[in-house]
Amino acid sequence: MDLVLAREIGTKALLAGAGALLLYWTYTAVKLVISARGINPLIKQFFTQVASGRIDAAYLLTTKNYRSHVNRQQFIRFLAGLQLNKYSNLKSGRPRLQEGQMILTVKLKSDAKEELPLDFTFVKVEDDWRVDRIAKLSAS
Repeated sequence: MDLVLAREIGTKALLAGAGALLLYWTYTAVKLVISARGINPLIKQFFTQVASGRIDAAYLLTTKNYRSHVNRQQFIRFLAGLQLNKYSNLKSGRPRLQEGQMILTVKLKSDAKEELPLDFTFVKVEDDWRVDRIAKLSAS
């Protein structure tokens, strides 16, 4: 009798724990999606500016912190080193929230199936997202 009661309580506790975990995961996912609003348009704007040769406009989409560590010439050299003109397709991954920053891995793809993965770190400046870091990742 006690074993049946213990098993029934254990099953209910397990189901309650699974329900709480599912609720927490859903809440976290919704919070992340709401927080990340505005990042995809910023990425699109960034690459549109670069593709049309408006490097200064793309540079201004970065934070003051970024611009204090990476001057305009370094930014231009970095972009030139990426050889962005080879790529025509952009695929963004799942955003990750880390210490008030949003990190997004973007993969640029060429017609020859080459991939260029870039990690973008975004920071909210007032109400808008701005690029705070761009890092080239090794292709997987």
